[in-house]
Amino acid sequence: MADENDRTETSEPNTPETEATDTGAPESGETEPTAAETPAEEPVAAADEPAEAEARAAPRRRRAARRAAARAEADADEQPRRAARRASAEKAKSNGDGGAPPVVRAHAKYVRSSARKARLVCDHIRGKSVEEARAILAYTPRHVARDWSKLLESAVANAEHNHELDGDDLVIKAAHADEGPTLKRFRPRAMGRATPIRKRTSHLTILLTPKE
Repeated sequence: MADENDRTETSEPNTPETEATDTGAPESGETEPTAAETPAEEPVAAADEPAEAEARAAPRRRRAARRAAARAEADADEQPRRAARRASAEKAKSNGDGGAPPVVRAHAKYVRSSARKARLVCDHIRGKSVEEARAILAYTPRHVARDWSKLLESAVANAEHNHELDGDDLVIKAAHADEGPTLKRFRPRAMGRATPIRKRTSHLTILLTPKE
């Protein structure tokens, strides 16, 4: 019996043992995802970058829009002023509407003289030529006559420089004196009393026009 068992054991074919190779496949039976099935992470990140840049640029665009709106509003407010200045310049260049002679003005403010005393002088030169007014003011025995003389020379200079007119061919169209602010002072008197002093001022105006 022992010989038969040995014979049967030797009669079996010697089959090589196959070792199971570890292929790295999961034991649970799940298949490994392919390259097509993997989520595209990089394109998502790339898509987020433009959105962040857009969010950062939005406040700058809003500020630029507000500045542009403010500039447009300022330009809209400035246009009427520019048109008025342009119209006045064209009017002065064309010597007034309908070819009327230009009127040259000169003002003197806060002259240290009362308006009543200044009117006593300007009544003598109103309607006179520049040469006659110079002679009258030179021999008028009043302190305010010097202020009128200086104002007359200023008006003549304005006519010659701004309007290219001849100073000797001008006539005093209007001359008037308006009241200015009054300076209040006090004069000490006897027994500790004080009396008020009113130092009056006036505003002088002269208008010149060419002779007809």
